Amino acid sequence: MLNDKLKNYAHLHLLVFIAGFTAILGQLISIEAVSLVWYRMLIALVFMGAYVYFSKAKIKISFQSMLMLGFAGVVIALHWITFFAAIKVSNISITLAMFSTGAFFASFIEPLIYKRKLIGYEILFGILVIIGVFIITQTELHYWLGIILGILSAFLSSLFAVLNGKFLEKHSATVISFYEFISGVAFISLYLLFSGKGFSTEFFALHVSDILYLFILASVCTAYAFIASVYVMRYISPFTVVLTYNLEPIYGIILALIIFPEKEKMSVNFYIGAAIIIAVVVCNGLLKNRRKRQKSLATLSQIR
Repeated sequence: MLNDKLKNYAHLHLLVFIAGFTAILGQLISIEAVSLVWYRMLIALVFMGAYVYFSKAKIKISFQSMLMLGFAGVVIALHWITFFAAIKVSNISITLAMFSTGAFFASFIEPLIYKRKLIGYEILFGILVIIGVFIITQTELHYWLGIILGILSAFLSSLFAVLNGKFLEKHSATVISFYEFISGVAFISLYLLFSGKGFSTEFFALHVSDILYLFILASVCTAYAFIASVYVMRYISPFTVVLTYNLEPIYGIILALIIFPEKEKMSVNFYIGAAIIIAVVVCNGLLKNRRKRQKSLATLSQIR
């Protein structure tokens, strides 16, 4: 039987594969990014609400905690909006390659949130990530808007992953997910109301295929994946979660090449740049784990 640690890592990789499939759904769904994310979060919130009701989970928290989770919910909403907008204006490969820069951002955000010093090699890795992005832009500059949105999405993703790691010190995965999704839906709803871009007859006139894809996106790829990923962070560090999620581009790009072969075929420079970014992320993770093991061994020796 697999031990608990191995089960959590296997579960995490399943969630990463689901995340890669999310990009495919973003391409298949015909509505624009803001509306897509509103439907996604609203339907997922219904599933979460049902889970809270039937599991009788305790979700009462302080007003201050509500505000903090509310901020994270807005960050999540913006992350998804920029992610799907990047797919719409470029393609899945560009978006996922830029999304790989998330671990680079986590290396700088995590020291701020957890109040630790910045490690020297993280700066070097950051420079290498920038070089990888630069190589990609040499032949894919016509996707400049998708590149910018993809990088912004990666930053927002890293921010909420690190924040959720901090929130888990006080709250359960269910509580975090529930309140973050409430604030995300509220934030997008206010935007749609005041911008005049939503809640018209056309807004609710969805194709049957869009309804099906949105249901899969909201249930499997959101409600389940979101609660599960936050739960996994109880046993795996936020950085490791962000690091592992950088396999998402590999899963997603392979799926995209199979499903959309003509649209997703990229230049050699793209694959070189993407390989550099992903390799840096993997090396960063290996060094992190090595430092953590050395620190643990040093602590044990002091105790003895």
